[in-house]
Amino acid sequence: MRGRPDPAGRRPDPILPRAVPGNPRSPFRSRRQSLEWGPIRRKEALPPVKCPSPRRWRLPVLAILLAAGLTACAKEDGGYVEKPVEELYNTALDTLLEEDYPKAATEFDEVERQHPYSVWAARAQLMAAYTHYLAGNFDDAVIAADRYVQLHPGNPDAAYAYYLKAISHYERISDVGRDQSATRDALAALEEVQRRFPDSRYARDARLKADLARDHLAGKEMSVGRFYLKSGHMLAAIERFRVVIDRYQTTSHVPEALHRLVEAYTAVGLTGQARTTAAVLGHNYPGGNWYADSYGLVEGGRVGNAGKGWFARLGDWFLNARKTVGGPPRDAAAR
Repeated sequence: MRGRPDPAGRRPDPILPRAVPGNPRSPFRSRRQSLEWGPIRRKEALPPVKCPSPRRWRLPVLAILLAAGLTACAKEDGGYVEKPVEELYNTALDTLLEEDYPKAATEFDEVERQHPYSVWAARAQLMAAYTHYLAGNFDDAVIAADRYVQLHPGNPDAAYAYYLKAISHYERISDVGRDQSATRDALAALEEVQRRFPDSRYARDARLKADLARDHLAGKEMSVGRFYLKSGHMLAAIERFRVVIDRYQTTSHVPEALHRLVEAYTAVGLTGQARTTAAVLGHNYPGGNWYADSYGLVEGGRVGNAGKGWFARLGDWFLNARKTVGGPPRDAAAR
């Protein structure tokens, strides 16, 4: 969620390796190492050089001049300039560390464009998705992560790609007064991380964020249910509260949802259902305020303190304390 603290206190920082030419652990080799020519035999006689006719060399010369002109125009316009893959990747990584995220994403895409079959092209795809996430472009991050998973499903970094997609959806979660499509997408993606990679280092954080997403969805249902309850649409309110109880049983909204069901059942005259719901509330949450309010509603036919604010509850407490400490009424004392 944008602006919310991360419950696990972590940021999805990937490993940032550098491409080093000539490194034994790196897939790259320098040009001198890759272009190994055999020794020239000096004793071998060279064939005689034949001078081509003027008509035969006109076309190659024109092609060379045309290619040189196009290359010069491309350099002037900032177009395609071929570079070694290690230089492209390290330049993009330096730009990322400088926090110039839009430029870094473009440079990582350039790595894949110029060297699509390189080992570092896959790493550049994942780093481009991570750069979009840091820039706040969560839709682009989801698209890039999905593309990486489709192209490299068996890569060891696929778990991170799934996790990056999930938290990109998670960052788009808004308050309960708005549409919760992003919350549902985040919950589905987080559950997928837990299902596919239960032993990975991302599973625990995905589990915590999934619990928060469920609590958020339950809060949305409660908000709509309270609106229907205040508007007098009891059947619609009952449906919303039952969704909270059936789908989000582990959230913090279940006690209030049970109490609101007691209120709605009592309002429409379903006394049996109201008593049963109050009994369920008392069995699972015996020491809560919601059970005391539901008990008073079912037994006494009155609504308890659930609809009152904290100031009104404090006033009732002072009033009851004054009656208790003040002693018997004056008429009883005169007698």
